[in-house]
Amino acid sequence: MTVVGPELKAGDPAPEFQAVDDSLKPVTLAGTGSGVRIFSVVPSLDTPVCDAQTKRFNEEAGKLPSVSIYTVSMDLPFAQKRWCGAFGVDHVKMISDHRDGSFGEHYGTLIKDLRIHSRAIFVVDQHNKIQHVEYVKEVADHPDYESALTVAKRLAGGSAAA
Repeated sequence: MTVVGPELKAGDPAPEFQAVDDSLKPVTLAGTGSGVRIFSVVPSLDTPVCDAQTKRFNEEAGKLPSVSIYTVSMDLPFAQKRWCGAFGVDHVKMISDHRDGSFGEHYGTLIKDLRIHSRAIFVVDQHNKIQHVEYVKEVADHPDYESALTVAKRLAGGSAAA
C-alpha cells in the first residue's frame, strides 16, 4: 500500500490541515487551540480496533480536562455523529478528513490505494510541536495508549481529574 505524506517525528512542528467536524464546520490545527492535544487517527470507526481505540480515548478524555482529544478518520461526518450517539462518545471531538485527505497527506497517514488512514497517534504540545508519534504498523494492532497518555499528562502539568 502507498502511504502519502511524511513520516513525522517527535520534535517536528505539527503540520496545518483542513478537515471538518461532525457538524461540517471547518477544523484546522490552529482551530484546535493552543493546549495539549492528542490526535488519534483511525481507518474507520466501524471496525473493532478503531471502535475500541476511540472508546478508550473517550474514557481518558473524561479524566483529562486539560487535554483535547480528537479522533481523525475518513468516515463521513454523519457516520461519525451516528457512531458517537450510538456509543455515548461525548468527550472526544471528531474530525472527518473525507473531503481532500489534508490531515492524512500532512501527517503521513493517508493510504492512497484505499483512501483511508493508517492507525496513528500524535501528541501535540501548546506550541504546536509534536511530542509523541506512533505509526501503528499493523492495522489490526492497538496503539500504545499508555505512552501517548503519559506524554500528554506530562505536557499538561500532570493534571487529571480525580
